[in-house]
Order: sequence, then structure tokens, then C-alpha cells
Amino acid sequence: MPKKALLGLSLTVALLGVAACGGDDGGGDGGDGSASPEAQSTESPQAQPTPDLSGIPDVVAEVNGEEVTKDEFVAAYEGQFQQQAMQAQMSGQELDQDQMKEQTANGMVDTELLVQEAGNRNLEVTEKAKEQTLNEVVEQSQLGSADEFYSAMEEQGMDREQVDSQLETQVQIDQVIADEAGNIEPSEDELRQLYEQQKQQQEQMGQGQDGQGGQGGQGGQGDQGGQQQMPPFEEMKPQLKEQAEMQKESEVAQTLVEGLREGADISINL
Repeated sequence: MPKKALLGLSLTVALLGVAACGGDDGGGDGGDGSASPEAQSTESPQAQPTPDLSGIPDVVAEVNGEEVTKDEFVAAYEGQFQQQAMQAQMSGQELDQDQMKEQTANGMVDTELLVQEAGNRNLEVTEKAKEQTLNEVVEQSQLGSADEFYSAMEEQGMDREQVDSQLETQVQIDQVIADEAGNIEPSEDELRQLYEQQKQQQEQMGQGQDGQGGQGGQGGQGDQGGQQQMPPFEEMKPQLKEQAEMQKESEVAQTLVEGLREGADISINL
């Protein structure tokens, strides 16, 4: 579900590493035009910088008396570092580890605030909800089964018990955001407005490409027009609905976290 992209859970950042590794393998087999960076990624453990874990305190943060420990932080930071290092290798940008550590710590504080709020609201985590979340995460990881996912996560340094704990945390977060959001069913007008926005964006992108590729003539424009043809509104409606719900949930989560932070006792010890 969309909430998984919002939060700094160690499961989520480790999942990004799993998905990225899967993408690299697929790209290497395909042998496409970006083969050079992807070929380097197979040697990335030697080529990439290593996470700087010096000076990390035993208690990285405290949130209303609950501790975010060094071990929890390191698991989350290493997963995020792996993903950021791969992106930096592709783009040539340098990593700012101090900024990454701050972002990771704040993401974990936000997660803890939402988990605490779920407890305050007496939201129950059912086995069915955990199984559904597991299936969604497995699908995101582009792996074929839950067993494959658990094996991949173990390679990332998380055993089954840790993964299950993170799944439970994710369910709590999903539940508290859904409880806060209430009915966020987008209206027909909102969906049509979103459709028109995307259509306009595609047309603008197409005009830019036409301006660059003048030698294509009518044939080139025909190809581009075919690529940029928006499907009818009714065909895109399910996708538009999901996008609109994601946006609303993201806004609700951000507003909720900001409110929880205002009344919370938070210390970050980095």
C-alpha cells in the first residue's frame, strides 16, 4: 500500500535494497544501454563507500520515554545507505552521511510516534492484516513468494522474527493513518482533474521532445504521438483513484506526525 513509501522503517529501506538488487540483476541480463553502471554494481561492495557508524550512541533517540536503540538505527541506516550509495554511483553525486543519519533518525522518531498513537487508539493488529501487508511487500519486492522474501531479507541482515516485527509495526502505521484519514474516497471531479493534469503534462513533455527531434518529421511525430497518447479516462480511473488516495493519505500522515511531534517529548542524540 502507499503508506510504505512514507516512513523510515528498517523493513522498508531493506526492501528497497532487495528491489534494487533485483533490478540490477535483470538489467545485467538484458544488456541494455546502461550496462556500464549496472556491471559496476555487481562489484559495488568494493567500489562503494561504507556506512560511517562511528560515534553512534547506544540510544539514538527517545520518544515519550521509548528508546530508539543503536541496533535499530544501524539496521535502518545500513539499508538506506545501500540504496543511496547505489543511486549516488549512478548519478555521480557525493553522499552526505550526516544528513542521511539525521533523516533516518527523524524517520524512526516519526514511526515511533505513529506506533504509539496506534496504541493510544487501541487499534488491533490481526493476523489477516499482517498477512495482507506481507503479500503487498512481497509484490513490491518483485520476489515470487513470502519464503523468497524472507530469504532475501535474511541476506539483508534481518531474520524472520525481525521481519515479522516490522510487518506488525507497518500494520499499526497503516491502521492509524486510515483511522485518521477516515473516508478519503476521491470524487469524480477530483479524478477528472487529476486525469487532465497528467494529460497536460504528457502533452508538454511531447512538445519538448518534438522540439529536440526536428529531423523526425511526420513519421517521428507519429511515433511520439503514439507513445504519448493517454488512455481514456474510464480506462485510467482505477489507477487515478489509487494515486488520489495515496496523495490524500500522504497529506494525512504528514499532518498527523506534525501534530504528534508538537506534543511529544523527543530527543535525538546523534
